[in-house]
Amino acid sequence: MVEKPSTAEELARRLHEAAASKSAVMPVGGGRASGMGGAPSRCDVELHTTLLDRVLEHSQADMVVSVEAGITLEALQEELGKAGQFLPLDPFNSPGHTIGGLLATGWTGPLRQRFGSARDFLIGIRVALPDGHLASAGGRVVKNVSGYDLMKLHHGALGSLGVIVAASFKVFPGPLHDATLEIRTETMDAAWAAVDVALALPLAPAALELFSDKRVLARFFGSPDAVNRMVGELGWKKGDATVWAEHSRRASESWARIAVPRRSLRAILDPLPAGSNWWASPGAGIAHWSFAGDVGTVREVRRAAEKLEGSLVLMAAPPEVVAALGAWGTPPATIEIMRRLKQAFDPEGILNPGRFVV
Repeated sequence: MVEKPSTAEELARRLHEAAASKSAVMPVGGGRASGMGGAPSRCDVELHTTLLDRVLEHSQADMVVSVEAGITLEALQEELGKAGQFLPLDPFNSPGHTIGGLLATGWTGPLRQRFGSARDFLIGIRVALPDGHLASAGGRVVKNVSGYDLMKLHHGALGSLGVIVAASFKVFPGPLHDATLEIRTETMDAAWAAVDVALALPLAPAALELFSDKRVLARFFGSPDAVNRMVGELGWKKGDATVWAEHSRRASESWARIAVPRRSLRAILDPLPAGSNWWASPGAGIAHWSFAGDVGTVREVRRAAEKLEGSLVLMAAPPEVVAALGAWGTPPATIEIMRRLKQAFDPEGILNPGRFVV
């Protein structure tokens, strides 16, 4: 059954009805991250949020925006752009991500280097719970954010604790100057050296991407004087700003996100099989690897990442690969707490069963 409610109240009611009948519910946003997580153990109702697509409030002076969860990132950026503002999210496999989907999955992109993830500028959230209630946390202005931080509980939980129906964010002014630079090196050693030089600049890049083909992209935000100084110091070739939109479209039928302490990222990437296709954000310690489906190799890389207190999460893969590897890796030490939270929020276990860690 496919449900497309047009209000938060209607969505909460449909969710409650499903819970009452013990029907399994899969929340669906833009579907851009549908390959993430384990295979659903069952799915009786798809609960789509795409009709919840309004901008509820935009305070240009306070630099805060409140939106419904089904609005796409592109539509929100267009609205904010009219006021010279933006939300620093640039996830891969774009366009088409909804705001609720980005919060549920925790996906980010190159701008994480400077701005962090959505949880760092999320100031309010509204969530439909299986008991039919609409729960709110945080607020619509930064100073009202107090109490238990339930926002971070739902961020990255893949809709396993509730369905996000609205969110409020602190937004940012558009940069006075936006410069893109690139360099192609002969060796991977030279590429990593270029990365180190860029990260050591007085004005750190807003985004810095390293690719398996020995190419490095850097993006600088700031005043014209400051940015131009960094451009001069780095001495790389000037690039076209459209390269970032092209980069955001990257995805693969089989790909994984590797996250480790930034100092350890090279130790993970260097041993990957020859010819591997990957792209990385060295300043954030994150890499995305488009792998060929060799389960044994992926398992070894995951083991190495976890030994470094990191992780390897499958972003998309054929069902047989997900079944053999597991989407998430070794359960964290907090798994029992996670199970108790799941039991408290979703006692019947009807939300996305099988897809998340719990």
